[in-house]
Amino acid sequence: MARLLRTLRSSQPVARFQRCCGLFPAGEEGGGGDPAEEGRDRGACNGAGAQRRPGAPAHGGERSAAQGCTQKYIVKNYFYYYLFKFSAALGEEVFYITFLPFTYWNIDHSVSRRMVIVWSIVMYIGQVSKDILKWPRPLSPPVVKLEMRTDAEYGMPSTHAMAATSISFSFFIATLNQYKYPFELGLIAAFVFSALVCLSRLYTGMHTVLDVIGGALISAVLLVLLYPAWDVIDHLLLTSPFCPLLSIVVPLVLCYNYPKLDNYSPTRGDTTTILGAGAGATVGFWLNNQLAAPAYTSENFQFGFHLITSKIAVIMLARFFIGIVVILLTRQLMKSMALGMLGYRYKFPMGDLEAQRRLEVEVPCKFITYSSVGFSATVIVPLLHKLLGLM
Repeated sequence: MARLLRTLRSSQPVARFQRCCGLFPAGEEGGGGDPAEEGRDRGACNGAGAQRRPGAPAHGGERSAAQGCTQKYIVKNYFYYYLFKFSAALGEEVFYITFLPFTYWNIDHSVSRRMVIVWSIVMYIGQVSKDILKWPRPLSPPVVKLEMRTDAEYGMPSTHAMAATSISFSFFIATLNQYKYPFELGLIAAFVFSALVCLSRLYTGMHTVLDVIGGALISAVLLVLLYPAWDVIDHLLLTSPFCPLLSIVVPLVLCYNYPKLDNYSPTRGDTTTILGAGAGATVGFWLNNQLAAPAYTSENFQFGFHLITSKIAVIMLARFFIGIVVILLTRQLMKSMALGMLGYRYKFPMGDLEAQRRLEVEVPCKFITYSSVGFSATVIVPLLHKLLGLM
């Protein structure tokens, strides 16, 4: 068992998976070919001569000498390249900020609430676990690394795998008894979605096999533990007079007391983003319930594949695009306002990235920004939909 775990934690299985999918380091034997295929190179880092990117954690033991540097690489199979690059995006902010609101606006409030609750809890535990365990990411070489921002983080567990597993299966479970679709189809869709995201973390060279398996298993266990309490938690979030206060205070306390690292890592900022969005959305859920805001779905809007008419599709798309525009404007406005106020308070210019990484700046800035996004998505956007006759 110990030998198996060492193998799963090593970089070689990741490198072999990349080679099988047609991704090679430039110059590697067997990876040669048309020089035009060497497009995806953004600078060169060659082994021991590479320098560590400032701000990246200096891991002990198995750590890539090319920390924080990009490699020249050759893509021999563009189908896998684009498939896994797209799949990797399904575990990032661009997916959260589109799919979760889409669910709230177009499918069902209760489904969205459960997904946000599970997503927030699972992601917080995953992010904290990384900075407590401090396991390194795969070595490069032999692994080709396609993402540099996340390389500054530790590896275990894969939060992409955790997010994909929790979101896909919580959506499947929450909709199973409410909407008409085949059980097998929902189960397969959830499995394929999470599997693609998990495999994308190997293809992009960001995680070992053990990181991915660990992330998926931790997420599954948490989902099993949370499921029996879903209804109770949901009821408390909607009815408790203490919900707005606790929804803001508890995430802020968790963010300000995030595990400290020797070097800067984006995990604290990402965690604050997630908890802030969850806090704002939760306050929105509570307020909508107090105001008896109508849900989007009705008997005529049941989500069955055979019931999606052209009229319903147009309304859903209109809700989505209007909502996304409002969310993006909210994010930009609140980020500028928060940075301006914090810059005035702590005396730093708007473009000072080092200052923005400080605890007293990063946490309030991201929390204010994304709690506003969550609140806007659940309160402001539905009101706008109602005014435009899209309810």
